[in-house]
Amino acid sequence: MLYAILCYNDEDVVGAWTKEEDDEVMTRLAAVQEKLTKQGRLGPVARLMPTTAATTLRKSGNEPIVIDGPFAETKEQFLGFYVVDCASLDEALDISRELSIANPGTGSYEIRPISIFRPGQTTS
Repeated sequence: MLYAILCYNDEDVVGAWTKEEDDEVMTRLAAVQEKLTKQGRLGPVARLMPTTAATTLRKSGNEPIVIDGPFAETKEQFLGFYVVDCASLDEALDISRELSIANPGTGSYEIRPISIFRPGQTTS
């Protein structure tokens, strides 16, 4: 089953890292990614740009409204994601633990099963 591992952290903390600190974290995360790639279990991975680059389309009444920035203000922001192929939630949690070790400080990982949408087909 495919799982999305959604990565949340304090954008201000991550954005304050020096280039060297950021490179060090990315190197550790790349080691986890390389292992998963060799196992044939890694799908798309993305690191999102800062929320200051975001645009939100919010439905309000009849006409959607376009707003600069993210819709919700929270202590942790959605900063990236992984798609991994795992036999169970426990395996997805193990991968999330590896990612959390590679990424210092606080933050959280939300693990969700993925249901593939194929127009015209029923989902199960």
